[in-house]
Amino acid sequence: MQCKKCDGKLEVSRMCRRIRMKCAKCRHEYQIHEIADQMDAETEAILERYPSIIYD
Repeated sequence: MQCKKCDGKLEVSRMCRRIRMKCAKCRHEYQIHEIADQMDAETEAILERYPSIIYD
């Protein structure tokens, strides 16, 4: 997936009790629900490994 702001690659960022997507280039963080409609198969496969995702 690509960042909306800079076209950098979004990576899964795990933190205590939450998961976010963070841009490797500009470091902007997205909540999962903000980018859920744009997820590709690779990102979905990564997120499937987590039993639950807490939406803040």
